[in-house]
Amino acid sequence: MTKTLALPVIPLRQAVLFPGVTAPISAGRPGTLAAIEAALTQPERLAFVSTQREDADAATPEILHTIGTIARIVQVQRGSSGMQLVLHGERRAIALRITEHEDHLVATVRDAEEMQPLDAQAPTYVALVREVRERAAELGTKLGLPREVVQRFLAEVDDPGQFADAVATNLDMSLAERQALLETLSVEERLRRVLLFVQRQLAVVDAQAEIKSKVQAELGGRQREFYLREQLKAIQKELGEGDKANDTDALRAKLAALPLPEAARKEVDRELARLDRAAGESMEGQVIRTYLETVAELPWGKRSEEKLDLAHAAEVLERDHYGLADIKDRILEFLAVRALRAEPAAEAGRGTEAAGAGERPRGRAPILLFAGPPGVGKTSVARSIATAMGREYVRISLGGVRDEADIRGHRRTYVGAMPGRIVQGMKQAGTANPVFLLDEVDKLGVSYQGDPSAALLEVLDPAQNDSFTDHYLGVPFDLSEVLFIATANLVQSIPEPLLDRMEVVEFSGYTEGEKLEIARRFLLPRQLAESGLPDGRLAMGDDALAATITGYTREAGVRQLEREIGRLARKVARRIAGGEIAGAALDAAEVARLLGRPKVHPEHAAAADQVGVATGMYYTPAGGDIMFVEASTMRGKGELVLTGQLGDVMKESARAAWSYARAHADELGIDEAAFERDVHVHVPAGAVPKDGPSAGVTMTVALVSALSGRPARHDLAMTGEITLSGRVLPIGGVKEKVLGAVRAGITTIVLPRANQADLDDLPAEVRQRLTVFPAEQLDEVLALALRGASLREGRLTFAEAAVASPVPAH
Repeated sequence: MTKTLALPVIPLRQAVLFPGVTAPISAGRPGTLAAIEAALTQPERLAFVSTQREDADAATPEILHTIGTIARIVQVQRGSSGMQLVLHGERRAIALRITEHEDHLVATVRDAEEMQPLDAQAPTYVALVREVRERAAELGTKLGLPREVVQRFLAEVDDPGQFADAVATNLDMSLAERQALLETLSVEERLRRVLLFVQRQLAVVDAQAEIKSKVQAELGGRQREFYLREQLKAIQKELGEGDKANDTDALRAKLAALPLPEAARKEVDRELARLDRAAGESMEGQVIRTYLETVAELPWGKRSEEKLDLAHAAEVLERDHYGLADIKDRILEFLAVRALRAEPAAEAGRGTEAAGAGERPRGRAPILLFAGPPGVGKTSVARSIATAMGREYVRISLGGVRDEADIRGHRRTYVGAMPGRIVQGMKQAGTANPVFLLDEVDKLGVSYQGDPSAALLEVLDPAQNDSFTDHYLGVPFDLSEVLFIATANLVQSIPEPLLDRMEVVEFSGYTEGEKLEIARRFLLPRQLAESGLPDGRLAMGDDALAATITGYTREAGVRQLEREIGRLARKVARRIAGGEIAGAALDAAEVARLLGRPKVHPEHAAAADQVGVATGMYYTPAGGDIMFVEASTMRGKGELVLTGQLGDVMKESARAAWSYARAHADELGIDEAAFERDVHVHVPAGAVPKDGPSAGVTMTVALVSALSGRPARHDLAMTGEITLSGRVLPIGGVKEKVLGAVRAGITTIVLPRANQADLDDLPAEVRQRLTVFPAEQLDEVLALALRGASLREGRLTFAEAAVASPVPAH
């Protein structure tokens, strides 16, 4: 009795594994993977390989053939999508039953005994074996196999049954024919069937060779090419693809009508010739067609009619944005220059036929860089410029771009190559003179794939960008008429060569009054419309808007403010939709009830003078504010302790202030014994990193106050860098710092004298409320900041009354 085995089942779709054959397969179905793992746990690594009767995703016992092959797993390679394995067919087997076992199928099988001929030396059987071997060798030779390979194959397989299986593996047969051959247990019958399939394939090969020889004999040169093209057209027509030739002709006509430069015309003609030679469905043909379509879609010589009406431009800018007076002036100046340049060109062109259709007035357009905090209107101003000039507007975001090919494109030798973002943007604009916004240019990255900022150097150089060459296009493209506008939050992050090509336009943060007006004019109407609230259903007074600004936003722009107004609108819309109310008029108290407790707690001026506490000013991209610098003495060894997450520059400012106090102790009225005690300088809030030199003045006042025991004024805010000799040096961000101090309730300010001109950037209503003391020396600052200190005849003295003269801030 034949021995039975219980083996895991590996189901095959659209394939049959013959005994004696080694074949690779891919496995990805969970049941198949589980069966393979089960087979690998056995010493002999055997499995039952059976072909499915139908192509179903889930293999069940009912759809598997009962006759299959016992195979050995020779090699396994695991991957993320499944397994790649090599199977070697050992022998035919019959599945007595197939059952589901946990997560895979298990078959109880026995060997299928082959029926050998009664007489292996019978002339008919010997002739049959010889005929199969000879015809197989003939087929292999006609299919182009080397003679050595064919001879080795014949020599390695002697057994007639194994030879029939090996030949069947390489024949062009259907799945049903292969399975029927596998199920043929009679070796003689199997040889007859294989011989039939071999002769059939030989006949096909001979017919193909005969057709080829006849065509080559009858046709030659142009006649052969014409015949093949006509044949291709007929085949395409039968397949429903007859319009492709017309598409090529239309593309050729479209390219011929474009005013291409000479270099571009030569490249296009070369690619068209290659397209004619390439097969329409080949990979090369598709790549060439995609390239030519890209060239055809670019705006070669196509321009928008430019509007240079200054009154209209001013109206658009004023309608879309509140404030930003300096920015609007700069834009109108640029438009005025464009208008003046256009007038002589128009006069010169009136007497010629090409007037109005020839060359446009050209001048090197400045590359503008809008730099400022988030949410102050940089991107929207660029869009308004495009509207005011009548140009198309296109924007690309450069944040996180790390590959130079994103700017210049990929060369066409690469699979999936495409143009860079610049050329894609021009294709999107559809004109040669759009307003092109390069957003977040300060956030470009650098990687092993190149430096995108270096690729932008040619784009943003007016002396070079009239012949910008994208790697994909391979021909120059004129960008000289494009108005490029870049935006950035931090100018310091932009590489110096790139920054040198741009004209920086600074965007400062809005004051609370400006935010209130922007909310009233733009943000509230927009959020009412987005929330589906008609006019009159929700009203917000100035007190409600002011409460939202001060209690729920901390930013230089207005993005968070718009989000908070949107929250209020949605809460009211929900109550209206639920029938609770018909409308709402919000005040400050109602805002607090709807939005919850305030999220922002800005600093306020101290209530009274304190020893060792001075008020400074700082600036971040979110706006300006005040900060307190605290200094305290204690028993110790005369060391200086610094806390509050101070950066290196700020620590150096503290050490400079400490050294100044020690060097001028007599003048400052500080007892020498005070320096034998430890001094601790702390800057709240401790979780926020801080750095910069502008806190030097504040640290000096706090240190001198703590060491001398004299209180510092609580109603005075200060900023400025210091030197060891006591000089007060200029700093940046004056506007934001002063606005922050005013918001905190402080209107008396000490500034470096060199920053006095920066007060002109402040709004008029703020300047009228300020009292500003410019200072060049620390003596002047200490005389103002410390109670009982004054300057007399150039020397710092301590008395009850201080002598100081403020300058007007307006």
